[in-house]
Amino acid sequence: MSILATAPTAAGWPIDATRVMYTTQYQDGSPAAVTGTYIEPQGPWQGAGARPTVVIGPGTAGQGDQCAMSVAFSTGLTLSADPSLSLSANQELPSSAAWSALGARVLVTDYIGLGTPGIHTFANRIEGGHAILDGARAANALGGVGPETPLVLWGYSQGGGATAGAAELHDSYAPELNLKGTWAGGPTADLAAILARIDGALIGGAIGFAINGLLARYPELNAAVDRVTSPAGRAMLETLSNECVGDIIIKHPFLKTSSLTNDGRPLIEHLRDIPEAAPALAELRIGSVAPPTPVLITSGLNDDTVPYGQARQLAEDWCAKGATVTFRTNNLPPILSGATIPNHFGPELIDGFGPDNAITYLLDRLADKPITGCTFN
Repeated sequence: MSILATAPTAAGWPIDATRVMYTTQYQDGSPAAVTGTYIEPQGPWQGAGARPTVVIGPGTAGQGDQCAMSVAFSTGLTLSADPSLSLSANQELPSSAAWSALGARVLVTDYIGLGTPGIHTFANRIEGGHAILDGARAANALGGVGPETPLVLWGYSQGGGATAGAAELHDSYAPELNLKGTWAGGPTADLAAILARIDGALIGGAIGFAINGLLARYPELNAAVDRVTSPAGRAMLETLSNECVGDIIIKHPFLKTSSLTNDGRPLIEHLRDIPEAAPALAELRIGSVAPPTPVLITSGLNDDTVPYGQARQLAEDWCAKGATVTFRTNNLPPILSGATIPNHFGPELIDGFGPDNAITYLLDRLADKPITGCTFN
């Protein structure tokens, strides 16, 4: 990992925040540049042990460069007109502010392809994990500390998938990092299950983010997807590649991928029929490698965006491989099914910041409180 560039944020964060560009790796191991936001601690660390590094994996922001969280850290709420009218917001302000207030050094990654060349590979566990782990290396370098520095990972939704991917890849990709624990909230562990769930939901346009990322990393899928999508469908995929999550809610709410295909069947059904798609989706599925350090997985039983079943399956897969996992079910009742905001983001607020929350779990890991085995509740 190398630091390529740094610059102060223009506005939006009241203390010392820096936009940083650092190196990471694409899925195939070739070098990539990724940006993020580094927040230098301003006060003493309020937890046990040495001051930690916290790397935050943002939830889904979009696929256009203007959607990068580091842009939102400079502007707060972003309204841009290039290449088209687009809306983005700093959705990681609460988490970064909470950890900063505790005295931790914080880095929020933008992921590969958001603010840097190429397409953003939505819910790609390998590239998301790389960006998270190299983000920890970058934060430690900027903070003038070594790899022995305690590290915890924080993420929800797409961020939960990225931190889960990073936890799996820790031993093989960044074994020198002193990873103490991970929160993988509402993790995007099984892309196929997620695509089926959100088709026709408020953020159905996020399927375009996933398809565009798949086509970029698995070019063997291009011809088959071209055959099944209509000209209007291909144009929509191109449009979505430049949009933020706010845009798909405002411009394309409840998008059904049956409107993108020649025969009116949903794209996920076509993917199931494309032989090359199965190994691609399997490679991106999280759960094949046991993370070496403790992980808290939380999921809303009534989450209408990132299915509860695939999050619980991730916990079961890891537990079967000997990992230390705490799985917590959020029983928030369903509200306006398919609307995403109450049923997906409600559990994030409760599990992240409510009683007995993810911060408490990670503070216990930083304090070296013993934990072994698996618990499901």
